[in-house]
Amino acid sequence: MALKSTIYKAELQIADMDRHYYGDHALTIARHPSETDDRMMVRVAAFALFASERLEFTKGLSDTDEPDLWQKDLTGQIETWIEVGQPEERRIAKASGRADRVIVIAYGGRASEIWWQGVKAKVERMQNVTVWSLTDGVAAALGALAERTMRLQCTVQDGEASLGSASVDPVAIDWSVFKGTPR
Repeated sequence: MALKSTIYKAELQIADMDRHYYGDHALTIARHPSETDDRMMVRVAAFALFASERLEFTKGLSDTDEPDLWQKDLTGQIETWIEVGQPEERRIAKASGRADRVIVIAYGGRASEIWWQGVKAKVERMQNVTVWSLTDGVAAALGALAERTMRLQCTVQDGEASLGSASVDPVAIDWSVFKGTPR
């Protein structure tokens, strides 16, 4: 018998002064049985950093044809495809062909750097792909925010972002850009 996803609920308030985006989002997050709190919260942080009214979580790990998050236009065309982790070059290429914009958010410190060296030559040729790497320790700090029911606040200003809750100090979401633009 297959294990089922665990459902998390989050009320997320976003104040993104850089993009002039301010919004409240009621999120339902399905955490796959093989997913860690760290990875799940990196997905939430990715949502907060690229939030829009049409950005949504997908089946993610449960469906190999979908990213972790995507934004579609009103015709169903994929505008933004967001992957969390260290996807294979072939998966990034497939996403690049299907979406207007692809964002990969790697995490894991040194492991991300090693992964990037392995895919860099081919991914750098893809014009619509941006690749970030979260600073070592950020994913674990985000994972500490995980609760079955969460109230989170994300603030973005001058290229700096933080995500926090009333019970835990805000986590600075620091990243380096392997490819593409800072945001």
